[in-house]
Amino acid sequence: MRKISLILSLLLLLSFFSLYSQWDSSITNDETLVTIQESASHQSTSHSLETNIISAHTEEKYNGIQNLLGLSGDEIIQKWGEPTRMDPSSYEYMWWIYKLNEHSYVQVGVLDNKVVTIYGTGDDVNIDPFYIGQPYEEIAKNFILSDQHSFKVGENTYRFELSEEEQHVRPLIQLGNVWVQLYVDQFTNRLSSIRFMDASTLIKQRPYELVYRGELINARDLSQEEWKAIELGSAQQIIDITNMIRKRHKVNDVKWHEPTSQVAFLHSMDMMKNGYFSHDSPTAGGLADRLEAGKIKYHLAGENIAAKYVDGIAAVEGWLNSEGHRETLLNNKFTHLGVGVYEKYYTQNFISTWEPKK
Repeated sequence: MRKISLILSLLLLLSFFSLYSQWDSSITNDETLVTIQESASHQSTSHSLETNIISAHTEEKYNGIQNLLGLSGDEIIQKWGEPTRMDPSSYEYMWWIYKLNEHSYVQVGVLDNKVVTIYGTGDDVNIDPFYIGQPYEEIAKNFILSDQHSFKVGENTYRFELSEEEQHVRPLIQLGNVWVQLYVDQFTNRLSSIRFMDASTLIKQRPYELVYRGELINARDLSQEEWKAIELGSAQQIIDITNMIRKRHKVNDVKWHEPTSQVAFLHSMDMMKNGYFSHDSPTAGGLADRLEAGKIKYHLAGENIAAKYVDGIAAVEGWLNSEGHRETLLNNKFTHLGVGVYEKYYTQNFISTWEPKK
């Protein structure tokens, strides 16, 4: 009898370890900032997976652009008209770009004729209960900024874990069924831009460390032709958002410069294919060498690079929060910009040409 009891105990113990191992699946999204190769710090926490801390304002109603989530494409067109352009993304939805006025820039992500994510920046964008330029202290006073968020999609359970730095520069808030990712300018300590999304889109992007149980929601694999279209759209988004940020800081817009964008693209592709992250290419040299090879005429140039960010939006906000790259981004002497994107490698080449300012 004692032998049977011992066997049953061992079987129960083995079952426990089998169950525990299912909870131990984690995915870390490393973000490399510019200038030197660095990975964003991801500090794991030990909170229980069952805990679900959300905003105390979950049940309140707001009138911001997050209310567009779930609407059809036809309803968006009825509200705002045809978009300025449509850019594919690497997460299956199509970005509809709306430049409502010079102080309002919105990207609406549409998948299967349904809005699944929205990004906005500019003083005139209605992002109630937030606003662009809002002090971080005010946000922290009104909302719970947690270092972990747990939720279920179907039978699957997910937990995002935020490092201390992420809680400050990219906090995540849940408003009912809407997830809100805030991009905070750490130099002014004010809200720079905002992204709203549904749970499935958040899981596909995985902007923070993720622990999950069950099936992981993934975006489908992309062909080379699909990547080419995504890269072109991302480059245009990067210059759009760059100019919105420059305008906020009372700096002149930069104009698109196609020859320089080709130089930037080749550098992004070189970094991706040859497995390095640096301003200096082992084969093509530094920025001056690459601009000379591209026959670019300029009298001042600067470069920002980024890798492994979820998209161009996140890359620009990353540059804004890094001192040297922020200086390049906001340099009033630059007149033109070439952007080159290769998959999730991003290069900005700023130049000041000999052309007179208009």
